[in-house]
Amino acid sequence: MSSPTLLLRTAWRLGPVNIARVLLYRLSVRVGLNRAVRRPPAAVSGPFFRAPERLRPERTPRQGWYLWPEAFGLRVAPWEGAMAEPPEWSRSLITGEAVADPRRPWWRIGDFDAGVGDIKGVWEASRYDWVLAAAQQALAAPDQERRDEALARLNHWLAEAARANPPWLGANWKCGQEASIRVLHLAMAALLLGQVEAPEPGLAALISAHLTRIAPTLHYALAQDNNHGTSEAAALFVGGSWLADLGLPGGAAWERRGRRWLENRAARLIGEDGSFSQHSVTYHRVLLDTLSLAERWRRALGRRPFSDRFLRRARAATAWLGNLTDPLNGDAPNLGANDGARFLPLTDTDYRDFRPSVQLATALFADARAYTDCPAADEVLAWLDLPAPARHQPWGRSARYADGGYLVARTGGVLALLRYPRFRFRPAQSDLLHLDLWLHGENLLRDAGTYSYNPPADDGPDWNRYFPGAAAHNTVQFDDRDQMPRLGRFLFGAWPRANAVEGPDDVGSGGVAMAAGYRDWLGAEHHRQLQVAPNRLTVVDRVAGFRHRAVLRWRLPPGEWRWRDDETLVCGPRTLVVSATVPVRERRLVEGWESRYYSRKSPLPVLEIEIGEAGTLTTEWAFPE
Repeated sequence: MSSPTLLLRTAWRLGPVNIARVLLYRLSVRVGLNRAVRRPPAAVSGPFFRAPERLRPERTPRQGWYLWPEAFGLRVAPWEGAMAEPPEWSRSLITGEAVADPRRPWWRIGDFDAGVGDIKGVWEASRYDWVLAAAQQALAAPDQERRDEALARLNHWLAEAARANPPWLGANWKCGQEASIRVLHLAMAALLLGQVEAPEPGLAALISAHLTRIAPTLHYALAQDNNHGTSEAAALFVGGSWLADLGLPGGAAWERRGRRWLENRAARLIGEDGSFSQHSVTYHRVLLDTLSLAERWRRALGRRPFSDRFLRRARAATAWLGNLTDPLNGDAPNLGANDGARFLPLTDTDYRDFRPSVQLATALFADARAYTDCPAADEVLAWLDLPAPARHQPWGRSARYADGGYLVARTGGVLALLRYPRFRFRPAQSDLLHLDLWLHGENLLRDAGTYSYNPPADDGPDWNRYFPGAAAHNTVQFDDRDQMPRLGRFLFGAWPRANAVEGPDDVGSGGVAMAAGYRDWLGAEHHRQLQVAPNRLTVVDRVAGFRHRAVLRWRLPPGEWRWRDDETLVCGPRTLVVSATVPVRERRLVEGWESRYYSRKSPLPVLEIEIGEAGTLTTEWAFPE
């Protein structure tokens, strides 16, 4: 299949309406017709928040936001001083480089600047998650002096951000979703501080300026069929309803438009089984937090309920993430793209702890608690003035998510996730038949994650190809290529269809079996069948149709792995044996990489088994407790 044919077929799968939306957006920006490139609102000044009337001394606020700012869930270099100055808003927290000419109009700033590196490093501090931490510290301050200090710092940082980023100028106005995240965090801070009904004029003006930027480019966000659309629709609903109650112009129209598209996105992008259009656990959390935030805001302002379909899809999305979240430590498979995003961070829990998000969504959309022994999860409910429901709703179960292409087996303390091709929306990674395995919160078979959307050119291998590729997943790679041809930085083509999908089925004695297969665009075939028990995993991989070689990879947890004999790899009491029905060319233990936090990578051992002809590979892994 030729490249032009692949492009045309992939474009058709993406949707003619979405393609048209993107083309019209780009044309309107280029010729200056889009309202987001002309007539920017006036610059905004503070103060933005005042001292709260109701204090929360019983609550534990998130700490250290000004001394140890975080980037993508990891702490970066400390800033000294009790009244630490805000960051340089155009400087990357990843590379330390600044955007050249930061007062350029946003539409004249490129997506990928080799000088500054990944633009997300610039955007991170401007997502305003620190606004929530400052509001919490003001509410829970033990004395007047510390409360005044927290508020002064909050207003100072916001004023400096507004001064350094006047409307329409600079990288922090480039993305409508980034503006939306700021709106949502500012609204939640006002809710915490009890300043929704009568906000400071500066805050209302700041919200209005952001909505004026978001609204004209919403259809570009909708064309992505991902969390850009949900975030921007939610911001229009939240900010619009707020301004409408304040009697400010544009509010009611923005509210109506935001509600309409938020409900539309929930219906389109979330399957009936809860699968989301983005095949990613962390992006699923972004979606779920967005829906939760919109619902909490709706209740606060007394707006009519969202549609029944919206609520059904939100509950299903809650169950999906709850099922993949480990109740012991809150971690989850590093599935799909992981860009370090986290909305509504109200606790000091680790970035990879998904329980606060699941707990909040469970309370809002299922009137229950997912966890009864996780104080941090309950803390989120308390901060948002939501009573902890009495009913307990644990989400863990074996399940087939046919809308998204996932098989989940749960037995004892084991979670096994098998990813199979089922694509209504574009895949972000070449991870067909990837297997993720967990035992009591420990990730035994690991997904690589993402690392960076724009890694430094001098940072070794081509990480843009490695992390999304087949070699970074627990699957079989054919002829040193990916399972789908790469057509762009974020686009694969020739999406295959799954066949022989089975399970998950109970096979007795705590065992669960499941299977799936596919045939790719060059004729290579892979069928994977597995059976998982509380202390053992058996995987049978049948492969055919490749030309030169097939490589099975198992991405293992760091440890002292060693060969016991030609077929057996051991680490402590755990043993991993791979046999084949055809000659094995090579068995090797190599160094691979994983990225559990965006912009960070670390090594891990990878077992590779190479064969040169069609055959069957059988993996037996014993992991006694």
